[in-house]
Amino acid sequence: MPSKPASVKAQEKAIQKADTLIEALGWIRKFRDTTTVIKLGGSVLEHPDALRHLLLDIVFMTTLGMRVVVIHGGGKAISRAMDEAGIEPRFVQGRRFTDEATLAIVEQVLATDLNHELVRKLEEYGGRAMSLNFLSTNVLFGERLTLDGPDGQPLDLGHVGEVTRVDRLTIDNLAYAGQVPVIPSMAIGPDGHKLNVNADTAATAVAAALGADKLVVLSDIPGVLRDMNDPESLIHSLSAAEARRLIADGTIAGGMIPKIEGCLDTLARGVGKIHIIDGRLRHSLLLEIYTTSGVGTEIVRDAQPANPASTAVAVGAR
Repeated sequence: MPSKPASVKAQEKAIQKADTLIEALGWIRKFRDTTTVIKLGGSVLEHPDALRHLLLDIVFMTTLGMRVVVIHGGGKAISRAMDEAGIEPRFVQGRRFTDEATLAIVEQVLATDLNHELVRKLEEYGGRAMSLNFLSTNVLFGERLTLDGPDGQPLDLGHVGEVTRVDRLTIDNLAYAGQVPVIPSMAIGPDGHKLNVNADTAATAVAAALGADKLVVLSDIPGVLRDMNDPESLIHSLSAAEARRLIADGTIAGGMIPKIEGCLDTLARGVGKIHIIDGRLRHSLLLEIYTTSGVGTEIVRDAQPANPASTAVAVGAR
């Protein structure tokens, strides 16, 4: 059978691209003028090519009328800087103990260097972005965090905090103007001291304060798997009740438990939907949000009891 001429192959490829755009049209309309908070984890930030595609996705999303807010960590970059400074990292129940020397490194690496670099790249790729850090406008406020020790006594974590208040007005004003607010996971305490904050909990606080339609957690895992050794066992959609059952039966285990519990807490605080996706996958954001099946796991609130008087039909969506 003779092969197709190059011009025909090129035309078919162009038609496939057009079909993809048509598939995305419904989602583009649905998500225009909605707010999505994106949590960029340190693991994703360590892959330059993956980060480039993620930032291009964000520029694309804002071009289509979605309001996007970025919260970022930077644990691996902080660890490297501490190693170069000869500071031995110390962890307490999985959280980085933050003394004065460590805090100075966290502020420089996370809230200054990395924060400004993300904004620079977003603008380089054609977007509009704004750093919201201690050198411009701080929008996260918090208090020191203490954990319960084995003897019931509080454990000191140094300058580690949790977010208690978010400056929603500043973030909203930028997002409504088409800019991407880029926020490092640090806060200012009531005494004016700076605090190192877990990026997942910071993203949750921001998403809840904004009443975001979506919180997207970019990680180095594809989502929730029924079998941790089988990527094909990815669960594309979970209700809150289903997620709790998977924790109870051991399907969700280890480090995924606090991540999923954090997602459930976020849903309970009014955020519409949580997505967990592998940020290393090329254009994972666009594939998750603008295609029917998505590429990660979405976690949604439990279905409300049906209203017999209502004639509306619910349709599943990413």
